[in-house]
Amino acid sequence: MNWLTDNKIPVGDWSENAVDWLKDNGRPAFDAVSDGLDFMIDGIVWALQTPPEFVVIAAFVLLTWMLQRSWKVCVLVLVCLLFVLNQGYWDETIDSLALVLSSCVVCMGLGVPIGIFLAHRPRAYQALSPVLDLMQTLPAFVYLIPAIVFFGLGMVPGLFATVIFVLPAPIRLTYLGVSNTPTSLLEAAEAFGATPTQRLWKVELPYAVPQIMAGLNQVIMLSLSMVVISAYVGANGLGKPVVQALGRNDPGLGFESGLVIVAVAIMLDRMLRVKSK
Repeated sequence: MNWLTDNKIPVGDWSENAVDWLKDNGRPAFDAVSDGLDFMIDGIVWALQTPPEFVVIAAFVLLTWMLQRSWKVCVLVLVCLLFVLNQGYWDETIDSLALVLSSCVVCMGLGVPIGIFLAHRPRAYQALSPVLDLMQTLPAFVYLIPAIVFFGLGMVPGLFATVIFVLPAPIRLTYLGVSNTPTSLLEAAEAFGATPTQRLWKVELPYAVPQIMAGLNQVIMLSLSMVVISAYVGANGLGKPVVQALGRNDPGLGFESGLVIVAVAIMLDRMLRVKSK
């Protein structure tokens, strides 16, 4: 077997050369992206931290009522946020929510158009599908290495790694929703003289809304799962106390911060859960 190990495919060298080339030739682009993402994250943090805590809690409960029309879900969201406030993790939760919301903006802004494009080009989807599989199966820690090289430490590299890991979800679900539009609906639209653009906006997208919303829910849940990993590259939020608990071998701090993450995850999941018809 020595002939096999002696002729190792230089995957690591190729990856390192690609990262070095991007670092040397794409610095202005990475700086521009970093500044834009920093501005968005800081804006979300400012919007959530400036008002008093109970005003923000009331806004979340009101938004939940508008989305779900269920007093039980509103009570659950209220209890989760009060638990966060009671445990003293409000600022960390706001930082994590800023990371999650920024990830939603980027992932949905990229994933939905790409999913629509691929839904009308099945061969392109088949060609891209292995890449999407790779993005979700490659260990998330691997993405932190180029993230640090391109963006340094802070919230932006955490957001970069999160987007790479999460992006396949909205692409796949948007593709699934649009491509599964019933043929009878498409034929009826064509019979009434609808253009391809009208067919997309008035038939395919309305039919795909439940799948797209499910994609948004997946983006939020997967982004929240990256909170702890992002803390390793200096991202603020609920991941920091978990990492500190691991370093100190402090189970109390670990369970405390872990339960806060669970409360935030439950709150966001119930707020944005797609209602079954």
